[in-house]
Amino acid sequence: MTTVDPDTAAPPTPDARACGDSAPGHRREVPAGEAEGSGPAAPRPDRAGSLRAATPQARPRVAGDPVKALLHRHRELCERAVDPLEIAAGLEAHGITDRTAARFRHRDVFSLAEELYARSPRGEAPAAAPALVPAGPAAYRRFGCALLPGALAAGAAAAGQAWAGPAAVAATVAALVWPGRAAGSRFPWLAHLLAAAVAGWAAYRYGTALAVGLALAVGPGHLLAAGFAAGARARLDASRALEDFADRVRPLLCAVVGGFTAAAAAAAAVAGTPLTAAVPIALLLFLTRLLLRHGSRRGPVAAALALALIPVPAAAPAAAAALLVHAVLALSRASAHARP
Repeated sequence: MTTVDPDTAAPPTPDARACGDSAPGHRREVPAGEAEGSGPAAPRPDRAGSLRAATPQARPRVAGDPVKALLHRHRELCERAVDPLEIAAGLEAHGITDRTAARFRHRDVFSLAEELYARSPRGEAPAAAPALVPAGPAAYRRFGCALLPGALAAGAAAAGQAWAGPAAVAATVAALVWPGRAAGSRFPWLAHLLAAAVAGWAAYRYGTALAVGLALAVGPGHLLAAGFAAGARARLDASRALEDFADRVRPLLCAVVGGFTAAAAAAAAVAGTPLTAAVPIALLLFLTRLLLRHGSRRGPVAAALALALIPVPAAAPAAAAALLVHAVLALSRASAHARP
């Protein structure tokens, strides 16, 4: 057997050096920083002898933007809103709750509305939220119109006019039930006619004094309804969740209803009509005005007014109680207090 002297052995050829990594028994030294699992992947030769960089591991696909789809679905609402609160009220009207907002990666509807408002396309000068301003001539004019039915009815009754009762009924219905806006932007003819029928039927049963008492309650009802609208809007500005707003506005509604009940009782006492007959009807008309003013559905309102037309003494109190329950549920929603 021939022995090869390592000192006299020929140096390896370039081809042998190129293939030395795959030769058995050969161990390639790995430079520092290229250990397995550390540092960037080093370029390696492919079969054609050219170098190519190792591609990094592909990233997982990012989920789609759910808020973008919601923005497209409610584009008109988001573009015409003057503040995020209007968007929150509109979303709630479409059935989106705080629990639903979690699917859009938000803690509540108000947070979701803020993102929708920020991402909505607007003009160069976006509209600012209207600030609170003192009562102007229009507010005083509306209050004067609310005092007119009571003054007209009391004057006609004191003068002994035969038309005092019908005039008081007409003025009461026109001032107390006239809505600022109705659901679907349509005038609620049925509710208006049923309210006139309820007031007329009560005046026919209990006399002109009851109609005068209803007319005298129009002024306090106007003030309390305006105060409730302003107070609910302020609570909407300070709320951060739908449940929070409902908890804030329900005591306000109960206070307003209690205040109107006291005012209606005082008006009935001044007119000289029984409180048990006048107060439930006045409260029924006041709740009708509130619900129609805040865009509530007209079905429950019409059903309560129709119930009050049943010729039994307990019909009017039962109708007022049923409409009060509906008002507590409907007026504690943020969508009932969006700006018209």
